[in-house]
Amino acid sequence: MEHIAARRIGTTALSVTELGFGAAPIGGFRATITEAEGQALLETAWQGGVRFFDTSPFYGYGRSELRLGHFLRQCPRDEFIISTKIGRVMHAQQPGEQAPADLRSNGLPGFIPAFDYSYDGVMRSLEQSCLRLGISRMDILLVHDIDFWTIQDRALLDARFQTLMDSGYRALDELRRAGVIGAIGCGLNEADMCLRFAKAGDFDCMLLAGRYTLLEQGALEAFLPYAEAKNVSVIIGGPYNSGILAGDVPDHATHDYKAAPRHLIDKARRIAAVCQRHQVPLAAAALQFPLAHPAVASVIPGALSAEEVRQNIGHLHHRIPAALWQELRAEGLLEAAAPLPGA
Repeated sequence: MEHIAARRIGTTALSVTELGFGAAPIGGFRATITEAEGQALLETAWQGGVRFFDTSPFYGYGRSELRLGHFLRQCPRDEFIISTKIGRVMHAQQPGEQAPADLRSNGLPGFIPAFDYSYDGVMRSLEQSCLRLGISRMDILLVHDIDFWTIQDRALLDARFQTLMDSGYRALDELRRAGVIGAIGCGLNEADMCLRFAKAGDFDCMLLAGRYTLLEQGALEAFLPYAEAKNVSVIIGGPYNSGILAGDVPDHATHDYKAAPRHLIDKARRIAAVCQRHQVPLAAAALQFPLAHPAVASVIPGALSAEEVRQNIGHLHHRIPAALWQELRAEGLLEAAAPLPGA
C-alpha cells in the first residue's frame, strides 16, 4: 500500500491527503459506471494511499454517496476524511410531478433535487447524506454551487448567498460547534465567490474547482492571498480543467466541460511542449502545480476507471525537475506570483 502525505484543514484537527478522490464520476454524471467498476475505482484509490474522499448529493442524485458509503463502511473510520455538500435536498419524484428541464438522465432514477440553503435545508441535507452514506459523522460539510458559473443569474445568486448566510450558515456553525462535523466550507467554481464567502463567515476551507490550475491562475489575484492570511485551506477540484490538461491536447479538447476556446488550446499545447522537453507528463505537472501554494491542502481529480486512478497516483509521485517550472515561468505560461513546486 502506498503512502500519500497529508495536510491540515485550517485550524481544525482534520488532515487530508494531498491527493483526494473526487467522487462525481462514480455518480454517473460523465459516463455510465457500474457498481462493480465504482467499487474497483475506490479500492484502487485506497490501496494507492488516498484517504480523502469528496462527494455531494448532486452527484448522480445520491448515487455517488451510496457507492462511496458502501466502500468506506468497510474501512476503519479514523483512517479517512469525507466531505459532502449542502444546497440541494433530494426527494422522490411524485406521480405527475414534472422533472426539472436540466435533470440529468443518468442520475439515480426517481429522485429530484431542490435547492435549499436555509437552516432546515442544511439539516435535512446532512441527514439525508448520512443515511445514504451509512456514516453518522461527517468530517467536512461544504456549501455547493452558489456561483455565477452554476446559476447564470446574478440576482438569484445574491438571493441564495443571502439565504445561506442569514439562515443556512447558522446550521453549519451549530453543527461544527456541536462536533457533528469537523469543518465547514464551500464547493464553488469561482475564486471571487470563494473570497466573498471567506469574508462573510468563519469558514475552514474552500473547494475551488478549475480556477487555480496549470492553465489559469486568476485565484492568485485576491482569493489565495486572503486564504493564506486567514488560514482558510483550499482544496483544488478539476486540476485538469475537465480534460484539456489530462494528456494530449487535441483540437476537440474540453475546458469547463465544453469545447475549449482556441487560445486555451494554444496555451495548453505550449505548456505540453515544455513538459515534453523535460520528459514529464502534462497531467503530472497539472496535478502537482497547485500543491505548491501554501494555502492548498489537496487536489481531487475525478476518474472514470481504476486505470485513471492509478495514473493520478503515479502523476502525484512523478519527479519533476525544477527546470520545467522555471521554463514555464520564463515563457510567460505561469503567473509571476505563482509558487513553484520544490521552491
